[in-house]
Amino acid sequence: MKHILLLGLITCFSQVKAQQPPGSVSKPNDAKADSAKSAAKKLSITEKIKGNQKKQGLFTLYQDTATGSVQLYVKRDQLGKEFIYQSFSINGPTTLFLNQSMHRATMVLKIEKAFDKLEFSEVNTNFYYNKSNPVSKAANIDKPEAIILSEKVTAEDSTGYLINADALFLSEKLDPVKPTLPPSMAMSIFNLGMLNIQKSKYANIRSFPDNTDVVVDLTYDNPNITASSGPDITDGRYVRVRMQHSLIAMPENVFLPRRDDPRVGYFMEEVTDLTSISPVPYKDIIHRWNLQKKDPSAAISEPVEPIVYWIENTTPLEYRKTIMEAGLKWNEAFEKAGFKNAVQMKIMPDTASWDPADIHYNVIRWVSSAQPSYGAIGPSFVNPKTGQILGADITVEWFSGSYTPVYDELVSNTTSATPAFTLFNQDSTQGSHSCMLAHELKNQFTTGLTTMEATGASDEEIKEMHKQFLTYLIMHEMGHTLGLNHNMKASQMLSPAQINDTTITHKIGLIGSVMDYPAINISLDRSKQGDYYTTKAGPYDLWAIEYGYTPFANATTEKAGLHTILSKSTDPQLTFGNDGDDMRSPGKAMDPRVNINDLTNDAIGYAEDRFKLVNNLMSKLVAKYSKPDQSYAELRARYNTLNGQRGNMIAAVSRYIGGVYIDRSFPDQKSPNKPYTPVSIATQKKAIAILNKYVFAPDAFDADAQVFPYLQLQRRGFNQPYSGEDYKITGTLLNIQTYGALAHILSPVTLQRITNSRLYGNQYSIADIMSDLTKGIFDADIQTNVNVYRQYLQSVYVKGVIQIAADNTPVDDIAKAGARYTLKKLRTRLATATSTNEETKAHRNNLIYLIDNALTVK
Repeated sequence: MKHILLLGLITCFSQVKAQQPPGSVSKPNDAKADSAKSAAKKLSITEKIKGNQKKQGLFTLYQDTATGSVQLYVKRDQLGKEFIYQSFSINGPTTLFLNQSMHRATMVLKIEKAFDKLEFSEVNTNFYYNKSNPVSKAANIDKPEAIILSEKVTAEDSTGYLINADALFLSEKLDPVKPTLPPSMAMSIFNLGMLNIQKSKYANIRSFPDNTDVVVDLTYDNPNITASSGPDITDGRYVRVRMQHSLIAMPENVFLPRRDDPRVGYFMEEVTDLTSISPVPYKDIIHRWNLQKKDPSAAISEPVEPIVYWIENTTPLEYRKTIMEAGLKWNEAFEKAGFKNAVQMKIMPDTASWDPADIHYNVIRWVSSAQPSYGAIGPSFVNPKTGQILGADITVEWFSGSYTPVYDELVSNTTSATPAFTLFNQDSTQGSHSCMLAHELKNQFTTGLTTMEATGASDEEIKEMHKQFLTYLIMHEMGHTLGLNHNMKASQMLSPAQINDTTITHKIGLIGSVMDYPAINISLDRSKQGDYYTTKAGPYDLWAIEYGYTPFANATTEKAGLHTILSKSTDPQLTFGNDGDDMRSPGKAMDPRVNINDLTNDAIGYAEDRFKLVNNLMSKLVAKYSKPDQSYAELRARYNTLNGQRGNMIAAVSRYIGGVYIDRSFPDQKSPNKPYTPVSIATQKKAIAILNKYVFAPDAFDADAQVFPYLQLQRRGFNQPYSGEDYKITGTLLNIQTYGALAHILSPVTLQRITNSRLYGNQYSIADIMSDLTKGIFDADIQTNVNVYRQYLQSVYVKGVIQIAADNTPVDDIAKAGARYTLKKLRTRLATATSTNEETKAHRNNLIYLIDNALTVK
């Protein structure tokens, strides 16, 4: 049987062999191999793009008119070249900062061929190497490449390569759109789901000689949504985000980078010289536009290419003139740098055929978001290798920029329950540098509006105040797009006696720079009212633009010229401090002059006037804002705004306690000030005295009592809070007392600085400060009854000092000693205090209980 089977196999094999052509070699898998070769045969580019719509420019793209899929053609001479990548959000959830025209990822991109693929990689621009130093030969060592995408070439010809571009653009490879949340927040904060490529699509493709823009709609599915998405999200399970990818040719021009300097504030690119042994091996470069004179020999010349802003047709008609005038006011600063008409303003016609998202246009637009994440913003994007600004946009939220008061539904909730007061783990981070000026200005504006309405100001006076408000807002955001970062020290330029003198403010401005977040200037004596906001570039702005934009013939003259300009930094009108210096959060930073919502070089005195103003206005609120045919929502909003002013002033005053003044001038400038100078004991004691009188005193909020019964929330559906709609008075007031003042003064960071600065001039010790605080919080009612405000305040103060005294807290022994000494003295006083009601007795008994537990050896 086996022989028969074997014979059959031999016969069958012989027949197959006989059918093969002469000279052929028999291979069992030849047929399969030939089939595979046939299938693997590449189509030509012409065949691959058949039925596609062509978009030709910097890069040529082909879009399939049936499926929408896009192919990208990369020329051979584009391989190895560097391009700039910039992404923008065009439409998305505002809570995730995916608003229209948010400038997002910026990078230098390079495309290279790797066998049968094209690789897209990000170039590291963080370092500099001096080529004359042999170490520069190691420039690429220990700097791992970032390969964004490796895509197979589908067709090629003599001039380039074709790849499928969907993996590049319909993805998060270039820009991680979905925010990454820590596990502790992932369940409670709305976020995008998983990217669904099948539901994503291309929205628009524009390609020009110097840039290619690809606009995509990325769809995210999140069927198991756990957090509320808000009213602006149609359905949180299915969210579509519109993004723009822009590929930009690396500029080839005569632009020369300009170095950053700590005495003047520009946004910049950090570059470290790895061939330097300097203690500061920095070659940081500032962000600035490429302005070149038409006539280089002229002292003042028009630029070859001016900076042009288009007022988008979304801008309310009644504001366009003010916005145009505000923008043109920057030309005064550019004249200091040698340029005439450097800034030009145009209005986008309704018939315009261009898209405001086109990066060739710098626009000022207005939007009306359901949940605004900012009031106004002025971002720009740059060439990371040089700092050259390539484009900019300014966006203003309708609610923030318009002539309306702040209503309760659209501002942060200030009626939360009593906060848990802790002195530790306070937010002392620098935070992002996004601009929140419009939010701050709007609250300040409402204070001014309330004041003017309550004192019978005319409609024309109120319109003038809003015009100044809008002028300042636009100039501020435009300043960002010119490269300037914040200057939170500029509000200290004038004295209280000068601030309402228009012969001064119309000449040099109300403050040193439009890049500050100042308090609105409201005079306690309305007959002496001057400007509400500054409406011109201040001395610092002129100087900063002179530094950033003055052209020089060569590197030698530039070095000498910049040295001359920077030598002026000791001029008090040119003082500077940015977001890294400001003291807006408890425990953050150290120079109290660098702050937000303050005004004049006597911020403590100005704050006292504002406390008086707010208390005076309280008596007018109920009568003014109890209006027919409307609820008490406006009254409630006005009260919140005035109380917010108290909070601002408390924050400004409290920062002087334990503060240290900073002088960033260089030694050769021979400044009369040391780099660090502690605030004088007289000023620190003055700050404590103001807090004790207007914030901690038993009668500090007596003026508010007449308003409390009217602070009713307007019902909308079922919006009544679970805890009841009554205004949470004690929580609100305690919050401004504790977070505004005590959290900063008793912060471990502040306490440590108080002791450290004792070694170079500070005369106010922790024990002295706690003694003065204790007097202000306890003395006035130690022999009588304690009202509700003071019971909360005294309790939270004692708990705060107990935290400092505890063994396991991160403060030094000097702070612990001061805290324990304070508690022992206070315990003795409480034991002998008198009162006539049971509530006060219970309160003091509780304080003694807390102190005894804290001081008992366990």
